[in-house]
Amino acid sequence: MAIVNFAITLLLLEVFLLLALAGVESAATLSLERRLPENVEPSELLRRDSSRHHRKLAESYDGVIDFTVDGTSNPYITGIYYTRIKLGSPPKEYYVQIDTGSDVLWVGCNSCHGCPTSTNLNIRLEMFDPTSSSTASVVSCLNRRCDFKSPVIPEKTCPYQAKQCKYTLEYGDGSTTSGYYVEDVIHIDRVVGSSVISNITAPIVFGCSTSESGRISNRMGAVNGIFGFGQQGLSVVSQLFSQEIAPDSFSHCLKGGDSGGGILVFGQIEEPNLVYTPLLPSRTLYFVNLLSISVNGLYSPSNPSVHSISSNEQSLIDSGTTLAYLEEKVYDHLVNAITQAVSKSVPPLHHKGFQCYIIRPRLSAIFPSIIIQVVVSRLFPSVTLNFAGGASMIVTPEDYLLQQITVDGALVRCLGFQKSKHQGFTILGDIVLKDRVVIYDLGRQRIGWADYDCSLPVNVSMNASSGTTRDYVTARSIGGTNSIREDLIQRIIPISIIFLLLHISIF
Repeated sequence: MAIVNFAITLLLLEVFLLLALAGVESAATLSLERRLPENVEPSELLRRDSSRHHRKLAESYDGVIDFTVDGTSNPYITGIYYTRIKLGSPPKEYYVQIDTGSDVLWVGCNSCHGCPTSTNLNIRLEMFDPTSSSTASVVSCLNRRCDFKSPVIPEKTCPYQAKQCKYTLEYGDGSTTSGYYVEDVIHIDRVVGSSVISNITAPIVFGCSTSESGRISNRMGAVNGIFGFGQQGLSVVSQLFSQEIAPDSFSHCLKGGDSGGGILVFGQIEEPNLVYTPLLPSRTLYFVNLLSISVNGLYSPSNPSVHSISSNEQSLIDSGTTLAYLEEKVYDHLVNAITQAVSKSVPPLHHKGFQCYIIRPRLSAIFPSIIIQVVVSRLFPSVTLNFAGGASMIVTPEDYLLQQITVDGALVRCLGFQKSKHQGFTILGDIVLKDRVVIYDLGRQRIGWADYDCSLPVNVSMNASSGTTRDYVTARSIGGTNSIREDLIQRIIPISIIFLLLHISIF
């Protein structure tokens, strides 16, 4: 009987606990205590909720989304950086240019007019076929995602009876592409520590190009399409962030030199020497306020009338552009300052629309090109770009001087700066972006950078806009190793020889 009573007691206790957990009234009561003061401001509640949501978002990222990078800023080789993506089911690979100067991801589709079918790059060009992917669907005009006004045909001219949401895109170099939007899955590589996880997919909307013209249709340096990294709602960055798959930031480190390559990740590369400048508000692309340009301190900030840049001028950070394009007046001042700074033994030369400088033939006859590169880097001045917020970017001669060419038997170097075709409009391309970490922090609306050897691995923090950070992850460094020329500069040539050459009168 005692055993029965004990069993009944245990049963009653279990029922009581179940009723209490279910919220059923009983003789026992639980007291609730406030965790927030009674007089807390609503704004504080919003801040705490926002912090909590961003913390949850950061914790949901399982590794860093990592893309391979190939190509180079050298216009005599490719002049572009590109990455490889996988789309559809079954997945197929497509090579697309990395472009922060546009919003939309698009690839060439089957039956495309003007799309290149071959390239001088060592890659294979595939055409996307929506009918061959089991997960693909055409985006119609009725779809809410067809209402993004920036890259698509305006709503009034898009007939609702049409099946396809069409688009037409035009780029700064005059290239155009048109087609329609499809929805399909993108296959994502994540890096967790030193391991790569490749079985992650996410649905995205991207362009299916049926017509191309201009440079993008040229076989020289042709790829499958363009990967737009802008802030507009149809960009892959925005789409993955809205699905809580990626943070509201991405970073790249584009390696200079002929070998090229680099790093491209969703998240923020961590580097202690980072400086930041704010993004201009209400823009879908990455416009910043470039205040002035100085050359070896020749033009000081105390004399802004010479080199200052109008506050009305727009400066775009654009990885899809090879060179840098400056407003005419600023360009003229810059060229004059560089010309005045270089030795009179390096006379200027205009060659095919470029401002160039002649390296004396007897220098090239006596010394190999590796020595010429070292000497020229000491002859030419550095150029400093000064941005709002106190951030500066130093562009060295190795950055802004294009690959050496020969004109009438003389060795020539040309500037990678050009006059902008649009008044009051500056474009900062790969010649100033390469060989440094560049961070696009959408949450805080700012861009940061720091000089860096892009052949080295990096640490990446999965920052949400609240500043919540999870553990650092080492991303892969993709791309070629240092070229023979770079290794000679960095390792083989003794410092004593360099100083000896620089102090001998060789001109």
